[in-house]
Amino acid sequence: MTSARAGRAGAGSAPAPGQRHTRAGLPAPRPAAAPGVSGAPRSSQKPHISFNSPHSRGYVTGRVRPPLTPPAPRAPSRRLQRVGGGTELTLKRQSPFKMPSCSSDCCLLRAVEDVKVFSEDGTSKVVEILADMTARDLCQLLVYKSHCVDDNSWTLVEHHPHLGLERCLEDHELIVQVESTMGSESKFLFRKNYAKYEFFKNPMNFFPEQMVAWCQQTNGSIPQSQLLQNFLNSSSCPEIQGFLHVKELGRKSWKKLFMCLRRSGLYCSTKGTSKEPRHLQLLADLEDSNIFSLIAGKKLYNAPAEYGFCIKPNRVRNETKELRLLCAEDEQSRTCWMTAFRLLKYGMLLYQNYRIPQQRKAMLPHFSTPVRSVSENSLVAMDFSGQIGRVIENPAEAQSAALEEGHAWRKRSTRMNILGSQSPLHPSTLSTVIHRTQHWFHGRISREESHRIIKQQGLVDGLFLLRDSQSNPKAFVLTLCHHQKIKHFQILPCEDDGQIFFSLDDGNTKFSDLIQLVEFYQLNKGVLPCKLKHHCIRVAL
Repeated sequence: MTSARAGRAGAGSAPAPGQRHTRAGLPAPRPAAAPGVSGAPRSSQKPHISFNSPHSRGYVTGRVRPPLTPPAPRAPSRRLQRVGGGTELTLKRQSPFKMPSCSSDCCLLRAVEDVKVFSEDGTSKVVEILADMTARDLCQLLVYKSHCVDDNSWTLVEHHPHLGLERCLEDHELIVQVESTMGSESKFLFRKNYAKYEFFKNPMNFFPEQMVAWCQQTNGSIPQSQLLQNFLNSSSCPEIQGFLHVKELGRKSWKKLFMCLRRSGLYCSTKGTSKEPRHLQLLADLEDSNIFSLIAGKKLYNAPAEYGFCIKPNRVRNETKELRLLCAEDEQSRTCWMTAFRLLKYGMLLYQNYRIPQQRKAMLPHFSTPVRSVSENSLVAMDFSGQIGRVIENPAEAQSAALEEGHAWRKRSTRMNILGSQSPLHPSTLSTVIHRTQHWFHGRISREESHRIIKQQGLVDGLFLLRDSQSNPKAFVLTLCHHQKIKHFQILPCEDDGQIFFSLDDGNTKFSDLIQLVEFYQLNKGVLPCKLKHHCIRVAL
């Protein structure tokens, strides 16, 4: 930085640069200086600096005032260098003087860390991040690097294999802060989670009426239509109540107790279902804790059911003594407790996280087309029988068109069989292997593994995958989630006019391959309880 040196012009000496001259050739008197400001002359050249705030994107420029006192010995010069999309401050030593201590904000500007993220198939990627990078920022970076479809359902998972715990990070959480609370064996996973904000769309499915109530000081009940408003409003006092199995600290036994979750924490009743203050005992605080799903709870902790969850203090890394292990009776109850914990802890922050992708989509210019998930809303039934195509909006007409298309496929396949095919992939052979190129096909996985994948990626209506059947080597299985329950539908091959077709309704609706079958049930639910909406996917980093 250019510094201005203050000089005093003596009698008979030449006037300093920048001073005004009187007719007598003497320097004109300076104007009075403001209180608290040195009377040294200011340099006519204004130095310009650039800096990058840890809470902003890009460079911010500004003018600064030159020093008004004689300069101290030169400190090491600084320069800003772009590193991995952020800014790194590097120092070049030019003098033996010691650098002055800097603030925590200044250290944030220089902090760059390497974070290793794993995918479901075991592959990993090392990413260089800044100290102010959030979970949403890192997910978007990984989506870009992995060439995935950005449908705002990707999430970062904090995984503790030695404790059997995992949770999805909230979009606003800082990666560096979360990593500081993790042990050496813990890691981050990059995964889909369609149920992350599903409770904003269908709150009735997440909060059973018998589990939601007001706190005791307000007599009444919460209307279901105003349920989320009461959770988001910090002045209201909703609570979740019900029985849970609680693991006693330092013991292997579990005890069934009546619990209630409030903004102030999780309480258990020492006397039946009483919620009087003298009968309530605080088990866990929401402020300095996070809620995790319990993996293999029966094996690791002898849990009474598979619907376990845990409240883990942030200070705990590898110890299990301070973990509050809980277990619900069913999946809906566990989801209710865990969702209420997030809402009571973060409140409006969750709603803002949910709204950010929608606001960004609304701000896109009209000529830009947002990237959409193929499995969600980009498939429509079309009629190309006329000169121009039209969208078929009538479901009955769409089903009829799909059946006609299936018959057309059958005729084309029969004609090619008669004429013979010179291609190394015979049409009938192609129809039995082409589905293996699709993301929704997961090959030879077990029934239990398909359950695990569905649960990990969110128990929302329409989430599905296809896999090979274990009981019938020629058949396939459609695994589908509906009302937080996982159901299986067997897809059997059937022969008609010498051709192989696939059907899951005993041959009433036939398809030449599994791709055609999936596309049909994405448009029509048919014999299924709901349409196919989201497919489970695994991405290699």
